[in-house]
Amino acid sequence: MLKVIEVLQESSKSWEDAAQQAVAKANKTLHNVKSINIENLQATVENGQIKSYRVNAKLSFVLD
Repeated sequence: MLKVIEVLQESSKSWEDAAQQAVAKANKTLHNVKSINIENLQATVENGQIKSYRVNAKLSFVLD
């Protein structure tokens, strides 16, 4: 059986890095993370430059 949770993660590097961080952090407390579904991409802008990248994602994992 799989369970799905929603997470938000931010990175100063890229959306891909934010997604990888979300998986890595979730993997510390969840077992058997199987997939990530990116629902939304956002960025904050400061002085005409992207300051941070944000992902809103759903992670699925196997219940013990």
